[in-house]
Amino acid sequence: MPISQRAQTRLTWLALLALAAALGWLLGSVLMPFLLALTVAYALHPAVERMARWHIPRLLGATVALVLLAVALVALGSLIVSVLSRTLPQLQQQVPGLLSKLAAWLQATATGLGLHVRIDLGTLGQLLTRSVSGDPQRWILQVLSSARSGGGTLLTVLGNAVLIPVLTLYLLLDWRELMQHGFSLVPLRHRESLRALLDECDGVLGRYLRGQLIVMLLLAVFYAAGLGLAGFQLAVPIGVFTGLAVAVPFIGFGIGLLLALLAGALQFQSLYALGAVAVVYGAGQVLESSYLTPRLLGRSIGLHPLFVIFLLLAFGDLFGFVGVLLALPAGALMLVVARHLVLWYRNSALFLQ
Repeated sequence: MPISQRAQTRLTWLALLALAAALGWLLGSVLMPFLLALTVAYALHPAVERMARWHIPRLLGATVALVLLAVALVALGSLIVSVLSRTLPQLQQQVPGLLSKLAAWLQATATGLGLHVRIDLGTLGQLLTRSVSGDPQRWILQVLSSARSGGGTLLTVLGNAVLIPVLTLYLLLDWRELMQHGFSLVPLRHRESLRALLDECDGVLGRYLRGQLIVMLLLAVFYAAGLGLAGFQLAVPIGVFTGLAVAVPFIGFGIGLLLALLAGALQFQSLYALGAVAVVYGAGQVLESSYLTPRLLGRSIGLHPLFVIFLLLAFGDLFGFVGVLLALPAGALMLVVARHLVLWYRNSALFLQ
């Protein structure tokens, strides 16, 4: 039975999509720096375009945008280093005392239940003390040893650290030409529909990125102020880190919560730390989910938590940690494409017949 021209065209597009999906799966590690550079360039190109309208050369504008982004990332990294450098030495000193209190509480609980056992956490205390040792020479030796045993990984990380900014710079310099050239390859009869789809994707993604940035900044102020009012000495670095880390759902918030619990346990050594962290972080979650996210991001681009978890696992498996960062922007685009596919399906003969 001969195949119609329309069916041949559809089969060709399906084959091309399958080939693209296969290449994406096989070349995930290779495509990762290009995808990250494309995401960064998309986020920065409006600023570069605005500077170009101010008669600032594109090369200078792109360089300034990349430098400001690098400064922001270094500042975020310094917050983490500040928290760890102040917390780990305290933890090393107080681990034996904390474990002694824990052992005494467990012993009393077991005795109250009629269990006659001897609980000794001394070995665990020695292991934890060695693990959080604040000796800089020991850390340096460990890093060098890891670099020797995993030289390929180290070279990959360093290579991406150089490659991604270079790729982003080239994308920012030739953004208009690349977009126009790519759009010129689209079949003529599909250009208008594709342009509408791309405009909608651009609007959703732009609204998502702007809204997510505002949410991060507001939550950073909220957590820092809340922990500060609760009397935490590390309120600012932990609060700012938690607010900015919400860009990675569940993971960023979880790390910030653990840091706050650790800092509170070392500072107060009482249940007050647990209660204070529960109040501040519980209120932060309510504020984010009930007001900030619906108001600033909009319910139209809200992603179901199950879909968010799937995206994090899938992109993390394909592209590593960077894939986790790209998961939510990709999910916002998938939502737009899914709406168009559902509309096409409801108007197709497959659904109507």
